[in-house]
Amino acid sequence: MTDKIGSFEYGEPVSFVVDESFAQERVDKILSFVLDNRSRSFVQGLFEKCLVSCRGKVIQKNFRPKAGDEIEFTVPEPEDLEISKENIPLDIVYEDSSLLVVNKPRGMVVHPAPGNYTGTLVNALLWHCGDSLSGINGVIRPGIIHRIDKDTSGLLLVAKTDEAHIALSAQIKEHSLDREYLAVIHGSLKEQKGTVDAPIGRSTVDRKKMCVTDKNSKNAVTHYEVLEEFGNFSFVRCILETGRTHQIRVHMAYLGHPVAGDPVYGPGGKPAIEGGQCLHAAVLGFTHPVSGERIRFEAPLPDYFETFLTGLRSK
Repeated sequence: MTDKIGSFEYGEPVSFVVDESFAQERVDKILSFVLDNRSRSFVQGLFEKCLVSCRGKVIQKNFRPKAGDEIEFTVPEPEDLEISKENIPLDIVYEDSSLLVVNKPRGMVVHPAPGNYTGTLVNALLWHCGDSLSGINGVIRPGIIHRIDKDTSGLLLVAKTDEAHIALSAQIKEHSLDREYLAVIHGSLKEQKGTVDAPIGRSTVDRKKMCVTDKNSKNAVTHYEVLEEFGNFSFVRCILETGRTHQIRVHMAYLGHPVAGDPVYGPGGKPAIEGGQCLHAAVLGFTHPVSGERIRFEAPLPDYFETFLTGLRSK
C-alpha cells in the first residue's frame, strides 16, 4: 500500500510511488490519503497552485496515475497573515502553550470569508495569540481544526502549534473527539433515543444547502436523546460520531424535526426564535496532544437558549 507521509519540510519536494491499490484513482484522493493529517482544502490548494506533478509535468486533481507512477509535490512556505488582528473579547475556557478551547457566541463567524473579513473568531484569535497559531490550514483559518456555524454557540478547539493541530485532527478522523450539542427541535420524536445514520452531501438544487443524499456524499452519524418534551417542541442532546457540514441541522430536518430558529432547514414563516438556530456545542472532550491526558469541557447554555426553554416550560 502507498505509504502515508507524516511530516515534510516546507519548500522541499516530496514524492511517493503509486501502488496497485491506488492505480487509476483520482490523484487528489490519493494525495488526501497520503497526507491524512492535512485538510481537504489544504490538498486542493496544492493543485490550485500547480504544485503537484507526475512524469515531469504538472497535473490536475482529476489526473489518474498508473501503478508505479511517481507523484511529486511541494508544500509552499506558509504565507504571511494578512487578516487583521482585532481586539474582540473571547470567552476562553482553557488555554496552554499547545491549544485553546473557546466558547463561541452565537452570531460570530469562525473564519474570514467573502462578506465576512472582520469580526470573526480568527480576527480575535490573532489579537489574542499573535503568531502562536498553527499554520496548517493557511492564512484564512490559522489554528482552526473544526468549525461550528455562525449561528451556533459553544465550544471550539483551536491549535497553537502544527504538532497539536495534526494530533487533534487525527482524533476527529478517528471519531475519538467527544462533541455533544444541545438543541430545541420542532415536534416530538418517535423514539426517546436513536441514531441517524444517513450520508450528507451538497444539495444539487441549492448549493448553499447540504442534504441527505447518496450522491457525492460522506457518511454521517448522529446519536440523539430526548431530554424534555413541550408538545410542539423538544429539548434534545445530539452526539456527533462524524462531523459533516450542518450535520445536526440536516439530520434533524431529515427526521422531520428541524432545529428551532433554523433559517435554512427549518419550516417556512416566522422562525420560532430570532437570531438563528437554537443549537449549542455544550461538551468537548479530547486527549491532550502533549500530556496524553483525557480532558473534557462543558459550556453552560447561553442566555438566549435558557430564555427560550423557560418560555416553553411555562406554557
